[in-house]
Amino acid sequence: MPELPEVETVRRGLERLVVGRRVKAIMVHDSPKSFPNNWDDVEQFAYGATIVAVRRRAKVLLIELSTNYTLVTHLKMTGQLVYVGSERFGAGHPTDSLVGNLPDRSTRVAIAFHDGTMLFFNDQRKFGWMKLYSTPEVMNIDFMQKVGPEPLEDNFTADMFISRLRRRNNTTIKAALLDQTVLAGVGNIYADESLWGAKIHPATRVKDVSDEQLVILLSELKYVLNLAIEKGGSTDKNYVNAEGKRGSYIDFARVFRREGKECPRHPGTIIIKTKVAGRGTHICPLCQPTPL
Repeated sequence: MPELPEVETVRRGLERLVVGRRVKAIMVHDSPKSFPNNWDDVEQFAYGATIVAVRRRAKVLLIELSTNYTLVTHLKMTGQLVYVGSERFGAGHPTDSLVGNLPDRSTRVAIAFHDGTMLFFNDQRKFGWMKLYSTPEVMNIDFMQKVGPEPLEDNFTADMFISRLRRRNNTTIKAALLDQTVLAGVGNIYADESLWGAKIHPATRVKDVSDEQLVILLSELKYVLNLAIEKGGSTDKNYVNAEGKRGSYIDFARVFRREGKECPRHPGTIIIKTKVAGRGTHICPLCQPTPL
């Protein structure tokens, strides 16, 4: 599943290309569960509407319409968004659908705009979805009510970070970072990277991490997330960025997927891979000593 930086790069690409375009029609191909909406609502609130904004909340895209309705979109594991016009880009699971003729057998939803351009939602495994909600109701969706704050928001402070993590004092620090009810959009790659940056072993209990260490951890988390957005996300094998190219963040990773290689901070010390919170976890045994 894409992480926050990958979805943010998709959002930026969509914002540049579809804002201002007016919806002419929406076609559903083969999989009604990919577009589980009342068609009276679709015709009344989507047809003829202009896209006014593309936002993101955690790993979910919000395509806002001029009718005060929003297409809430989750790509899940194998979803794609492909815009076809004078310029073309693909975002998501890297299959031939990114560059081939559309619709194809993976196409679930096709949005036609009045200017002749198209936006295709493709999904091989049919886990993703595109749901139409009244915009004021979006924040009342169960997912939105449960998901934590965005670590990159300007108003997200160190005090807020500390307070939210302390709610999970008896869990490991990595499990707390991955908990979407604590923070929105942080996944395995960026948890490992930020914990290495803060010199904290991922299996350390939150209660054993000082407030001072948590301040450093937040700084590292913001650094790696911002760098990943700048580089177009990670080069995860089943994700590409908003221009249909693999992201390049992994080229700059300090610890993730570097097992067997030297720690960039301590030459001669080899990065190892272990398991914490049920996930593959990369650490430097010198930088991040095992908790007592």
